[in-house]
Amino acid sequence: MQQQGPVPERIQVPELDRWNVAALYPSSEEWNKDFSKWKGKDEAVRWPHVAAFKGTLSKDAKTLALLIKNYLELDQHLGKLYTYAHLRHDEDVAQDAHKQAFIRITQLLHAFRQECSWIEPELLQISEEKITQYLQSEELREYKTFLEKIIRFKPHTLSASEEKLLATAGLALGSVHRAFGAFNNADLKFPKIADEAGTLHELSHGTYSTYMRNKDRVLRKNAFQTMLGGFKNYENTLCELINGQVQTHLFTAKARNFSSCLEAALFPHQIDVSVYHNLIATVRKHLPMLHRYMALRKQILGYDELHMYDLSIPFVSQVDFTMPYEEAAKVVSESVVPLGEEYQKLLHKGLLENRWVDRYENLRKRSGAYSSGCYGSMPYILMNYHNNFQDVTTLAHEAGHSMHSLFSWKNQPYQDADYTIFVAEVASTFNEELLLTHLLKITPEKEKKAYLINQKIEDLRNTFFRQAMFAEFELKIHTFAEQGIPLTPDLLRAEYLKLNRDYFGPAVTIDEEIGVEWARIPHFYYGFYVYQYSTGIAASYSLTKVVAQKGPENYLKFLSSGGSLYPLAALQLAGVDMHKPDAIEALMHRFDELTHELKSLLGISLETTTPCVKAAL
Repeated sequence: MQQQGPVPERIQVPELDRWNVAALYPSSEEWNKDFSKWKGKDEAVRWPHVAAFKGTLSKDAKTLALLIKNYLELDQHLGKLYTYAHLRHDEDVAQDAHKQAFIRITQLLHAFRQECSWIEPELLQISEEKITQYLQSEELREYKTFLEKIIRFKPHTLSASEEKLLATAGLALGSVHRAFGAFNNADLKFPKIADEAGTLHELSHGTYSTYMRNKDRVLRKNAFQTMLGGFKNYENTLCELINGQVQTHLFTAKARNFSSCLEAALFPHQIDVSVYHNLIATVRKHLPMLHRYMALRKQILGYDELHMYDLSIPFVSQVDFTMPYEEAAKVVSESVVPLGEEYQKLLHKGLLENRWVDRYENLRKRSGAYSSGCYGSMPYILMNYHNNFQDVTTLAHEAGHSMHSLFSWKNQPYQDADYTIFVAEVASTFNEELLLTHLLKITPEKEKKAYLINQKIEDLRNTFFRQAMFAEFELKIHTFAEQGIPLTPDLLRAEYLKLNRDYFGPAVTIDEEIGVEWARIPHFYYGFYVYQYSTGIAASYSLTKVVAQKGPENYLKFLSSGGSLYPLAALQLAGVDMHKPDAIEALMHRFDELTHELKSLLGISLETTTPCVKAAL
């Protein structure tokens, strides 16, 4: 049922439009019972049945296996409690009971990590000879991969007391990120902005992206200048915050004996720093492809100067791409036919029958979209669906995450089921590419095809090129810190402006305001996170070609591998080698091909600069 009229209260949302969180716990009362069962004792040692193993791990393989079994059982149940609490909290972030439950389980998880922080250091103090025997023993056979991942951390693991100290400091070290979140999401306010008719509009993080796509250029310019001006007013404070986060990364890297912040961030997933550097170098080599698209944008829009606030307006905005949720779910399900009957049926039932998806907006519901769930549960997808093309694409994206999780949970034991963010974005963007291919196949209208292609180009510009630029900026500021170069507003602004000029090219007028955009990017507080969007999109595009040529068998094995393989090995199993630049280069050539195809559909000669048809704005 499609929503009509005002945004409803949560209680007014029909059951079919809500995710089935009751499948985890039928009520909050049942959640509270389970919380009481697994919260441990209200004493200095909450979980004595785990703490009792302290000092015994070198005894024999049977003892270690029993400790791991007890630890993982706790971890799994606490994860289920957390999943229910965070899903309920996100349904209505002002609902007090759910807010309290979310805080309680978050605090309990922190206590659990802190109390169990002795396990890895003690395990790594065991002699190499005995560890080798353990890994070959029958008692620890099911935990071999789990143990191997811990053992490779030996050069970077501290003593038990030092590890406990770092675990205790976790909340304090995370205060910078939380401070930015509080400032960005709650404290920072913007004045109203005017459109070309002088009408005033509210400006917020949520409305900003909408205004950037509006055909009213005055509104776009005012939104751009006011938004970034708001951050510019606090650039000294924000500079201190980002510097604090970088210094936190540097402290952790040094404490754990890594040569750089980048190595420290990539080591847990066995990703060599060359993969990161390869991304930046390959993208820079092919930036003329992006420059050509920027020149096309300037040409079609017909502006004497193409400004930063002109980069998101659609070329073909007259196309109506309204699609109700039920139709979108069917189209997404049809698009995954190349992945086989089982995959398609599971997805179709999940999106339309089994209530994986919380479909529509309600008052105080968390914004955006995500895929969640826990081992043994169904996947859960949060949406705020509004019938537009972006929402259809988002549904396909989150469905990719959900199916990845489902295949991992079905095929791996708990300890080997969690996959990394590096491969997570492969499964999601893979499904986006399948969706575009399917839509282009079933869409006869030239204008609609042009709209779809332009949307895909814009998606690649934002989630591939722009994220690569973010990755380069992130590497720069960490390198400055490692070299002892102070991070100042002037330095950050100059470096960010230079990157924008390099990436967008001569067709774009780089407005000075963009120099402070670094201050509004929350991902810079995550620690070398954004590069994975670019690498994931490149890998997924290459894998769509592998599936088209050889079938889905190896790709489904990749989805099913969960965390049993390191990311690069899992991708090699599917058919792509991210040590090489091939996948990144293939995606960039795909971007260039789409640019040429868009020119052709719009009737623009590749040799001239005069459009044969006028694109509506």
